[in-house]
Amino acid sequence: MATTAAAAAAVAALVGPLATQALADPLPGGLGPCLPGSCPSPFPEVNNGPLAGRDNNINIFVGDDFLVRQAAAEAEGKVVVLGDFDMNKRAGGSQVYNVGVVGAGSRVPPDNGTDYLTTGNDITIAPGQRLLAEEDGAFGEVRYGGVLSGTVQPSAVEDPTAADRYRALRGELTAASLCYAYENGAPRTATGTAVNLGYETAFTGDGHSALQVFNVDFDMESASGGSQGLSFTGIPADATVLVNVTGGPSRTIDSYVNGLPDGLRERVLWNFPDATDVIFEGGAQFDGSVLVGNPAGTSTVTMPGMNGRFYTSGSFVHTSAASGGGGQEMHAYPFNGDLPSCAVEPTPTPTPTPTPTPTPTPTPTPTPTPTPTRHRLRRRLPPRHRPRPPRTRVARAVGTAPVADTAAGTAYARTPRRTVTCRTRAPGR
Repeated sequence: MATTAAAAAAVAALVGPLATQALADPLPGGLGPCLPGSCPSPFPEVNNGPLAGRDNNINIFVGDDFLVRQAAAEAEGKVVVLGDFDMNKRAGGSQVYNVGVVGAGSRVPPDNGTDYLTTGNDITIAPGQRLLAEEDGAFGEVRYGGVLSGTVQPSAVEDPTAADRYRALRGELTAASLCYAYENGAPRTATGTAVNLGYETAFTGDGHSALQVFNVDFDMESASGGSQGLSFTGIPADATVLVNVTGGPSRTIDSYVNGLPDGLRERVLWNFPDATDVIFEGGAQFDGSVLVGNPAGTSTVTMPGMNGRFYTSGSFVHTSAASGGGGQEMHAYPFNGDLPSCAVEPTPTPTPTPTPTPTPTPTPTPTPTPTPTRHRLRRRLPPRHRPRPPRTRVARAVGTAPVADTAAGTAYARTPRRTVTCRTRAPGR
């Protein structure tokens, strides 16, 4: 079973496709269970007695616009709307709509001073009508991100970021709704059967599974389009019941049943993953929580009472029949079931192939340009033109020291046998 700790989990964004696992989970973002406050155990039946406790979890989530029409009366518990809140009731009846705390319901509103209605865009209240977030000593804030037109009590608070922390829930609920209904593109394996017998739709469980799964691909109404009963058998004590109402484009539950077997109300989830129009009509006090996953869809409630969480990724119309009785009410009751685990299936990140470090190309050493050898050409003159170098005449006698004659510039050596004459060139020749 889901725990209070799970209920208090912070809203976590889901990214990528969802994969079914064997574990069991609550709804995305910790939605579903009572979040203290002061949670009564058990929650009382619908009544108009004293306040029975406090529940700070979201009771109604609307991913687009919330419209109040005809003679609808009240929405108990914390309400979050990402789009506009627009109230325009018919003339001749009550001109009031209550949020957060109501005259009759579980009588478990959020804590005083907390947000009873959070709207991401505009709040528009028709002239002469009033939106109330106070009653019997309980009071909360109405917070809006766009433009306010009309009367709100207590005074509304302008806050452009009012709904920012809830925006991820829209996609999470869409993904979870599909995950609960389908496995690998095929309908989730059912544990029991659902048969429209005309006078009622009968749900028969397998008697032992902790999660009882029923797949319904038809409208739950009589053959003539009128109201019918709803019955459940073969459901173990404390089991969660998941009713996947698939297909469309429209799906209708038209019932007169007031209540489910003891304890089952807080463990039933009616899941609509596909339909663009989801209709709840008939005379019932309808038990169980509702999840509508199509963000392009519109859910319309004309039943006198809805007793459980109501979460839609699309728009929501709370209204009554155009003529006849009014006073339609949304009542705050928790969802305490364990649902299929829809965890993020991570996309594998490919291991990058390491880029080889290129071997540096050596810078070639330039081949030096040889310096040309310079040959000095010497012009040789014909012999007759060559200047004759001056001569130095030396005369020596072998074994005899020369005797210089400075007057003649010539040295003579006296020798008795022979005279040797040597010629030398001047330097540079």
